[in-house]
Amino acid sequence: MTDTPRRTVLSTDALPWLDAQPTLDGCSVFTSLPDASELGPMALDVWRRWFVDAAAKVLSRVPDDGVAIFYQTDVKRDGAWIDKAHLVHRAADDTGHPLRWHKVVCRVAPGAVAHGRPAYAHLLCFSRGVAHDLARATADVIPTLGAMSWSRAMGLDAARVAVRFIRTHTQSHTVVDPFCGEGTALAVANEAGLHALGVELSARRARRARSLTVAQLTDGRRGTGRQETSPRAPPQAPEG
Repeated sequence: MTDTPRRTVLSTDALPWLDAQPTLDGCSVFTSLPDASELGPMALDVWRRWFVDAAAKVLSRVPDDGVAIFYQTDVKRDGAWIDKAHLVHRAADDTGHPLRWHKVVCRVAPGAVAHGRPAYAHLLCFSRGVAHDLARATADVIPTLGAMSWSRAMGLDAARVAVRFIRTHTQSHTVVDPFCGEGTALAVANEAGLHALGVELSARRARRARSLTVAQLTDGRRGTGRQETSPRAPPQAPEG
């Protein structure tokens, strides 16, 4: 790209915004869908349906020459694990988006015991038209998350892997994150020379997302978002 990378962050609800969009031509999506705990009071089965429907809506807006990459960490409820990769796969099956690669991101050092949350996160890439060039393949296990802007943020190292794939395997000029939080995906997209478009319901996080830089992540100047509990989307029953 020759243009100076631009960034736009909208403070609104992601799903109505996606409903109003046509196919996001020239774009790829890199996002992380929220946990039930981030949506306010919602029964677990309602959240599961919401999650699958939201993932399907994201996938439905990605052009065939773009990709949708999801960064997701599993959660435990009542002693049972909920596999978010499985939920994203259900949405991809419904919308006809083949899985191009699935990477595991280590949240703690391999061999360490983790409590409450798993020691890994999923990084999944789907596309109808973009194939994985095996000559440019990268490791399936990413050893570290990298710096995080808050406790539920994407890790910087994982984000760089995702954005690098978009930069090298697609003609996308813009990375879209419909659930952008404090903006790690947007900052990494700009670092890579791509435009960035984020959507975030929390006005406070949206303000941070407009200005977050990779330099702020790497030197620890990450704001005060770790304790924030405002929702990323309103509690609502899923559509359909």
